[in-house]
Amino acid sequence: MSKIHQNSEKTDEYLKRYMEGVLKRNPGEPEFVQAVYEVASSIFPYIADKPIYHELQILERMAEPERVISFRIPWTDDAGNIRTNRGWRVQFNSAIGPYKGGIRFHPSVNQSILKFLGFEQTFKNSLTGLPMGGGKGGANFNPKGKSDNEVMRFCQSFMTELYRHIGADTDVPAGDIGVGGREIGFMFGQYKRITNEFVGVLTGKGLEYGGSKMRTEATGYGAVFFLRNMLMQHKDSVEGKRILISGSGNVATYAAEKCLHLGASPITMSDSSGFIHCREGFTQEQVDWIKALKGARRGRISEVADEFDNISFHEGRPWGVKADCAVPSATQNEINGEEAATMIKNGVMAVAEAANMPCEQDAVDAFMNAGLLFGPAKAVNAGGVGVSGLEMSQNSARIAWDEDHLRKLLEDMMRDIHDSCVQYGETEGTVNYLKGSNIAGFVKVADAMLSYGHV
Repeated sequence: MSKIHQNSEKTDEYLKRYMEGVLKRNPGEPEFVQAVYEVASSIFPYIADKPIYHELQILERMAEPERVISFRIPWTDDAGNIRTNRGWRVQFNSAIGPYKGGIRFHPSVNQSILKFLGFEQTFKNSLTGLPMGGGKGGANFNPKGKSDNEVMRFCQSFMTELYRHIGADTDVPAGDIGVGGREIGFMFGQYKRITNEFVGVLTGKGLEYGGSKMRTEATGYGAVFFLRNMLMQHKDSVEGKRILISGSGNVATYAAEKCLHLGASPITMSDSSGFIHCREGFTQEQVDWIKALKGARRGRISEVADEFDNISFHEGRPWGVKADCAVPSATQNEINGEEAATMIKNGVMAVAEAANMPCEQDAVDAFMNAGLLFGPAKAVNAGGVGVSGLEMSQNSARIAWDEDHLRKLLEDMMRDIHDSCVQYGETEGTVNYLKGSNIAGFVKVADAMLSYGHV
């Protein structure tokens, strides 16, 4: 038996034992276990000949959040009824900076989902090159169908508990699913009211009170920049490509907009009720209409098909539509193995995860085995938190950068993240972006943890 084969078997055994421990310590948390496996399966081969990481239990420590805070959120609806939800803040890793990560309001929110998101955020934030640790938070509250006053009262109650656990140099939350500019405004106002401080404790704020230009566009734009970089690395271009996009919030609509800027054709968008399809590609006018529909009127995606004759509405998810590339931008585990097989059969050549972990493990395996260009979320959607980090910098310095400067910083950041993935993931003329992003994100955090010693 060759030494390489022996080392591979030894690594597989270490990984198996490690995951057994993760599963035992985190029962009933499948999303978190899935996220840890996705990272660990890349990291164990990399650290096989680096005993210091094993001796100081770096991966074991990384898979344990530094702090998980759970709290009750009582609030009053418009009928005067007392309602109660549960909130969390998972402060995962502060080795390279203050905890940084979004707040999600959705009925599906639980500790497993927030731990997976906080774990992913640690590596994503590392990839940006900015001094930000990983965290995530949220509540099992559904803002859909609630009045502005109900959402305001919920946000104020949420922040009345959360404020004591966050700070500009401790933990800086942002928005996520169900938390947009309206919710950030309500929460920031309550934080300022309680603490009597005007500091950069939340990002995604309105421009009137310390927000950054380009933040709304950043995740969607950055995802398409990364897709373009992947294609260019492999002697191809995004121009002329038909792009499947899921979701219809900020990430999806601005991804569609950047596709148009770069000469590509976004042909689908979706929400929980189904998806819309435009064979020749959406126009800017149609993308703007969808922005207003989802952001201001809070309507359903099917209304787009009622408004435009060349757009059709279908139930289900868009992954059966023939296209060249896919940018899943909705939520976790929205592409399964069967859908991935259909996408491969239909000629999809590149997948860029703009949402957090939108591909189930079977789908990831199918894409990798088929040799597709697969950009994982921690690299592809890092532009959002990257510009959040730039908002933190502007708040600290009491300055505001112009849009052109921020757009250039975002484009440069996504190129640098891509280049880091290439550095750690290139083999035999192609790039394993999953491996490259995991190792690149890991090294900075791990080496910072080593510097602190046994803590």
